[in-house]
Amino acid sequence: MPGESQLQAKRPVSALLAGPYGHPFHPILVTVPIGAWVVSLVFDIASHVVHRPGFLAQSSQWLIAIGVIGALLAAMAGFLDLFAIPAGTRAFRTALVHMTLNLLVTAAYVVNFLWRQGDYADGGSVGTGGIVLSALSVAALAVSGFLGGKLAYRYGVRVADEDTQAEGYTPGGRRNGTRTAV
Repeated sequence: MPGESQLQAKRPVSALLAGPYGHPFHPILVTVPIGAWVVSLVFDIASHVVHRPGFLAQSSQWLIAIGVIGALLAAMAGFLDLFAIPAGTRAFRTALVHMTLNLLVTAAYVVNFLWRQGDYADGGSVGTGGIVLSALSVAALAVSGFLGGKLAYRYGVRVADEDTQAEGYTPGGRRNGTRTAV
């Protein structure tokens, strides 16, 4: 049976802002910055392969901006999830490292966006510095994603308890002889 602090980390601080029990918003929101930033790196590299790279450089910069906006939204939901984790636990320490890495990555992308401001106007490819900063940021993002996965899959942060999960494996949606909603 899970301890009280473990059960606390499964419940939302605010269902309206962080998502209802068993269905947090943070994991779905993080797909926006991850996708935008990975594709921006692909576009950065591709800008060195095509004949007219300006459109890729410009698209990459817009993807960086979309990623920053998405990261800020994901951070708000993630911050609420952090409040549910009891301080002093391994899960809390892991969450702090996860949050710190994400804030550093977001700051790096803000710098990267500002650094590129107007560079695509000449129609050239993305500079080496921008590509290196993006690659390092994606690498740090991967480490942070690993830690986020550890929070969910190892420590069960914002994951429904096993009794609730068992409903999905009961034939016909029945639990203890009663029908459950899908």
